[in-house]
Amino acid sequence: MLTLRERQINAIKQMLNLNVQQVKVLAAEPIWKILIYDRVGQDIISPIISIKELRELGVTLHVQLHSDRDSIPDVPAIYFCLPTDENLDRIQQDFSSGLYDIYHLNFLAPISRKKIEDLAAAALQAGCVANIHRVYDQYLNFISLEDDFFILKHQKGEQLSYYSINRANARDDEMEVLMDSIVDSLFAAFVTLGNVPIIRCPRNTAAEMVARKLEKKLRENLWDARSNLFHMDATQAGGGIFSFQRPVLLLLDRNVDLATPLHHTWSYQALVHDVLDLGLNLVYVEDDAPSGGVRKKPKACDLDRNDRFWATHKGSPFPIVAEAIQEELESYRNSEEEIKHLKTFMGIDGENEVAFSMVNDTTARLTSAVNSLPQLMEKKRLIDMHTKIATAILNCIKARRLDSFFELEEKIMSKQTLDKPLFELFKDPEFGTIEDKLRLFVIFYICSQNVPEYEVERLKEVLQEAGGELSSLAYIQRWKSILNRSSTTNPGTQYEGGGTKTVSMFSKLVSQGSSFVMEGVKNLVVKRHSLPVTKLTEQIMECRSNPDTDDYLYLDPKLLKGGDVMPKNRAPFQDAVVFIVGGGNYIEYQNLVDYVRQKQTSNATKRIIYGSTTLTNAQQFLKELSALGSEIRGPILS
Repeated sequence: MLTLRERQINAIKQMLNLNVQQVKVLAAEPIWKILIYDRVGQDIISPIISIKELRELGVTLHVQLHSDRDSIPDVPAIYFCLPTDENLDRIQQDFSSGLYDIYHLNFLAPISRKKIEDLAAAALQAGCVANIHRVYDQYLNFISLEDDFFILKHQKGEQLSYYSINRANARDDEMEVLMDSIVDSLFAAFVTLGNVPIIRCPRNTAAEMVARKLEKKLRENLWDARSNLFHMDATQAGGGIFSFQRPVLLLLDRNVDLATPLHHTWSYQALVHDVLDLGLNLVYVEDDAPSGGVRKKPKACDLDRNDRFWATHKGSPFPIVAEAIQEELESYRNSEEEIKHLKTFMGIDGENEVAFSMVNDTTARLTSAVNSLPQLMEKKRLIDMHTKIATAILNCIKARRLDSFFELEEKIMSKQTLDKPLFELFKDPEFGTIEDKLRLFVIFYICSQNVPEYEVERLKEVLQEAGGELSSLAYIQRWKSILNRSSTTNPGTQYEGGGTKTVSMFSKLVSQGSSFVMEGVKNLVVKRHSLPVTKLTEQIMECRSNPDTDDYLYLDPKLLKGGDVMPKNRAPFQDAVVFIVGGGNYIEYQNLVDYVRQKQTSNATKRIIYGSTTLTNAQQFLKELSALGSEIRGPILS
């Protein structure tokens, strides 16, 4: 069964094949073409199709729509962009300049009738109507980061951020535009999935606005016989990725959990995103050893789907990753030594039959080893890349004592007693950065109940003396007070934490003289636990009665006149799409992946896709909370 990312890749490959259905032709030469995209189109393609793959598909040149471009005749030009006024004006300029002989226009979202008429008029005026071969609505306006993880926006992601959705001075018309853009991209994702979901979401939130608009858009499409995009049967190649049963779309507002986006993490992928700022599966790592006193430019590391080590260990705790890198390095060294040994052994001297047979045998082994050299070199490249990334992470862990922050936050979430008061830790100038302390303080404030006011004030004073900016706390106080008044659940009770235990230090790595000198870093083993988003997902999929989810809207676009209350005796869902309005993170994504694996081991097959408006790391999220806090005027609600 194809994943969401695989279906998006196939759609883009078909577009690059000039939207012609694939025909089996032996040794067929690709049609050479030019790819012209806007920033959004570039963000969609870059994490899923490499430059090497583009060349194999016949793309000889890929350029930005708004860059200076020369005329290239006799080669098809494929446009892949949003139908914005700015983009359409530039396409019309290309028509007037006669840049290309063949135009294939592919729009990420449907182009309106008025705009297509204006485009046709411009083509008529430029005399290039015959040059425009195809115009397509592609419904691909979302970014697939993993097989089961997508976001809606990367560049200019602040337009769909938590701050943009919750800022105090947002006008109604601005919110309408913002919500419509989210709905259009979500609709495109479900067209690509090939399934119409049943929608669940909490009431009186931004998620409800998105849910009602999406239901309306899906229903209008389903009941329009001419433009129905979901008419294909699920058994066909173009059918949905979920079999037999319709999925549930759980739309959640970021407000359901503000602590997790700030949480210091311990898994590889989430650490790369938090510490090194992973974006579109690309991370830049600085060279630790500058040559000649000049620091080199940061090196780009592409963490793509073909990287076996990344696929295996991206969700693993960092200590396990460090050990795995060391084991991979030892395996590579053994393979290298074997080849060297065989080369030496080929110099055997002798003319008897035994010696001759030994040479023949060694020759066969050497041939096999030489044939495996390309794979061996690629393995070495990946080992070097992950060593560089892991070393950069380890340096940050040591400098900022991130292992201690993670352990403390896990204890706070699991309501355990801290070994040392936060007040003493915050006074320690070597205990992390001021930003790390602020993150820890906000998590403590959210998760702890009945904290004396004098203790909070004392912690605030210490942070302010250290140069901390506490605007974020003003917003958290207001959020927590509103949540307490509107919900039966205290915001601090939804966190359980996994608890941690420290095991013996990295004796294996240190004894082998590893490049990872792990002294001074705790080797934490984390007990698996469910985060608030995972708990809500489980309750919705199991259709269990629960005070947290009983009041959620139930919207079915396939019903002509549907209600918003879940019918009685509803069967549990096997598949779900969980979408966070206001920014997602790798911590929640990995927690859902762990939940699915746990269910599969208990013979309860589940499939969950995680999505969000943007991908937000902790530093960005703390800035957004601070910006929202600085906008608050007047006393905090009590």
